[in-house]
Amino acid sequence: MEKLLEFQNLGKDQPSKEDQELLLSLPRVKSWDYPFLYQYQGFWLPSQFFHGVINFQKHFQAKDSDIILATFPKSGATWLKPLVFTIMNRASSTLEHSPLLSTFSHNLIPFLEIMIYTRYKTFSILDDLPTPRILATHVAYTSLPPSIINSNCRIVYLCRNPLDVFISHWHFSPSVRDVPMETPLSLDEAFEICCQGVQSFGPVWDHELGYWNASLEKSHKILFLKFEDMKENTAFHVKKLADFLGCPFTEEEETQGVIQEISKFCSFENMKKLQVHQTGIQAPTGLQNKIFFRNGKVGDWTNHLTPSMSERFQKLMEEKLGESGLMMTFSQSSEVRKETE
Repeated sequence: MEKLLEFQNLGKDQPSKEDQELLLSLPRVKSWDYPFLYQYQGFWLPSQFFHGVINFQKHFQAKDSDIILATFPKSGATWLKPLVFTIMNRASSTLEHSPLLSTFSHNLIPFLEIMIYTRYKTFSILDDLPTPRILATHVAYTSLPPSIINSNCRIVYLCRNPLDVFISHWHFSPSVRDVPMETPLSLDEAFEICCQGVQSFGPVWDHELGYWNASLEKSHKILFLKFEDMKENTAFHVKKLADFLGCPFTEEEETQGVIQEISKFCSFENMKKLQVHQTGIQAPTGLQNKIFFRNGKVGDWTNHLTPSMSERFQKLMEEKLGESGLMMTFSQSSEVRKETE
C-alpha cells in the first residue's frame, strides 16, 4: 500500500509539446462542470485530464490478471471500489481491520488517467502493485488502451441512470473546478448543455452503450452492472461480483453471512460516516473526501428536475439507446419517496 500512496505527494507534470499541440487542434467548448472540455475520439475530456488519458493509452500495459473498474463520472465508483476491494481482500483482511477504515478507496484503487498517468513519476508504481491489480477509469470503452482490449483482464462497468448522474455531478462540480465560473449557470442551463451530450467523459449515452455492447460480445470478460439493481439487491450482486472476479464465496461463508456483512460494511451510508471520509483530504488536489459522498440514492433527480425535463431526457435516451436492449431505470427508490412524502 505504501507504494500505491506515494503518488499523493507528487504534483502534476506538464503535458508534452505534442500533447499540447493535439489539444489545441481539438474542438473545445465551455461547460458547466469544467472550464473547458475538448472533444477527443468522440468524447468530451476536461483539459486537466487530457494528457493523462493520452499517457494511459500510450503506456499502460494490461496484465491478464488485472481488474478494471469502469464508470461514467458520478455513477457509483465510490461504492463499487470498496465492494471489489473487500471481496478481493477478504482472506487477508477482516472488516474490523480493513484498510478502508483509514484510507479513501480512490487511493486504494486509483483512477488511471486522473491519478496515475497525470504524473510521469508515478508510472512505475503500477509495476509494484500486488497481483491482481485493481484499477479504475472513466475512459470510454472505445478509448481504452489496446492492451486492455486485447488482454484477458476483467472489466466491471457500473451504469447509473443519467438523470441521477447529472444531479450528482451538478452538486459535485463547483468543488473541483480550477477556476470558478464568472457567471454560474443555472440548473436549467446546465441541463440544456447536458442534453447535447456535453459533460466530462460524455456523451453519457455513448459511454454506457459502448460498455454495454462490449459486455454482450465479451460476457466472460466484461460484467455490466446497474447502480439501481445493486441498490435493490446488494447481496445478490456482491455474490455475482465475487463469481466474476474469480473468488466466489464458499458455502461456509454464505452460511456465516459474510456476503451480508460485506454489503453492509461497504454500503454508501456506512462509507459516508467513516471518519476518513468525514475529515480526510485528498492529496495533492486538496479536495475533501466528504464531497464524494453526498446522496447515493436512486431517483434523487426528482427533487431537482421538472417532469417535462425528465420526460425530454428519457425520450432522448430511448432514441440514443435504440434497440440495443439497454434499459434505464428512472423511478424513485423507496428511500427517496419517503423523503418527499
